[in-house]
Amino acid sequence: MPPYEAPCPVCTDFDRFYDARGNALAWTGQGETANYEALLAAVAEAAGHGLDPEHYAYSGLAAGNPRRADRDLDEMATRAWLDLAHDLTHGRLDPRRMEPGWTLARRDTDLAARLARALETGDVAGSLAALAPQDDGYRQLRTGLSAFRDVAAKNAWPAVAPGPALHPDDRGPRVAQLRARLEATGAVTRQVPAEDRDLFDADMAAAVLRLQRRAHLEDDGIVGAGMLAWLNTPASYRVRQIAANLERRRWHPDATATRRLRVNIPDFALDVIEAGDVVAQHRVIVGRPSRRTPVFSAEMAYIILNPWWETPHSIAVRDELPSFRADPGAVERLGFQVLDRDGNIVDSGEIDWDLVSARDFPYRLRQAPGPLNALGEVKFIFPNPHNTYLHDTPSRHLFEESRRTFSSGCMRVDRPADLAHWVTSGMTGWPAKRVDAVMAGNAETRIDLDARIPVDVVYWTVVPEAGAGIRLVDDPYNKDSFIIDELSGGGSADQE
Repeated sequence: MPPYEAPCPVCTDFDRFYDARGNALAWTGQGETANYEALLAAVAEAAGHGLDPEHYAYSGLAAGNPRRADRDLDEMATRAWLDLAHDLTHGRLDPRRMEPGWTLARRDTDLAARLARALETGDVAGSLAALAPQDDGYRQLRTGLSAFRDVAAKNAWPAVAPGPALHPDDRGPRVAQLRARLEATGAVTRQVPAEDRDLFDADMAAAVLRLQRRAHLEDDGIVGAGMLAWLNTPASYRVRQIAANLERRRWHPDATATRRLRVNIPDFALDVIEAGDVVAQHRVIVGRPSRRTPVFSAEMAYIILNPWWETPHSIAVRDELPSFRADPGAVERLGFQVLDRDGNIVDSGEIDWDLVSARDFPYRLRQAPGPLNALGEVKFIFPNPHNTYLHDTPSRHLFEESRRTFSSGCMRVDRPADLAHWVTSGMTGWPAKRVDAVMAGNAETRIDLDARIPVDVVYWTVVPEAGAGIRLVDDPYNKDSFIIDELSGGGSADQE
């Protein structure tokens, strides 16, 4: 990716700000330096948002003398305020570069007018703080950032030496290292005799399993290569990971809708949100790394009960055709209809699937409603350019897995009837009992919503938890490193 460049709106605000004041100095030579000193403190505080104060000329401002009229220093200060204001409002990076298909518009903010007002009222620091996200989740990440910086500064996490997988009941010096690592974060608190510190006991096994499930790692209770890499990830990298997630949150405008849905891909979770509070949560299955679920926002317009599945061409060729070649009877058994290019139904029993070309696949597949339908009993439609949506699944056992990257890009949701009840709640003619009765049949039924419901599909690898700080989850699509690299100005995001 090309290096970060300050966006033109900041340059425009810079010119507008000085034009409005007849090009008079704003920060220097004013006889008092309170605004300048407040700016310097606010730039230093940028670190608390996961931003580098040097991106806002901290050293240059600290070395300057605001008592003397100085055009260069004055413009440096103005640019620092505008750049920091922009980055707190919109994010330092352009999400359209980081997430292909990004659909959210940026917040519309007149930064030149805000700066003029801040100088007039003497509220320079407050004016900047007010531009950052104000939700509890963002504040929890900032608290977590500070805590992990302390851990990194003290080098308080012991490492576990490389070696073979560690299993419950194992003994040895690496088990003692594992115990020390788990104790350092409070995952294990029970004291044991000195002679048992090298024993992988039941408490350690339970702690490892909890960590694996909270992070969505393979939850086998064994410290294999993946778990070892997770434990040995240094706090310094976690600091940058939290900073990357603060950046992701700045990309989202303030939520205004009373009812909304949010899917967090790495956490495999859908949050049902009312008036800013999460009132319910559903597990989800997302796209495998080779067929990623995109990050985007849209509005749910309708749901379909007992949907037919119009199989996308890519899935028909990559998934269904090999299945039909291996088992031709699966076509009828799974409820598929085969249509030719003119839309005529073809007798699948007359097709030799071994002779059907994947490159020039001549059919369209559609699957009838029923217990084996790939969409399950309901799908939730929010029109978007990715043709990605939420739906039920007949493979509900997969929700028991910790790492749920199994789909071809769409999101499968557990307890779909509960979600359908919430989506249709308050709608005339669609009480929960009627929704359930229709779902119990096989007739495809569309329900248009009275009011559209915003849906945000996000990628957050640091998750705030009410009353429990933050939770770090695995990065299934390896996206963090790109943001970390860009925020550092193109430097390496390797795990030190």
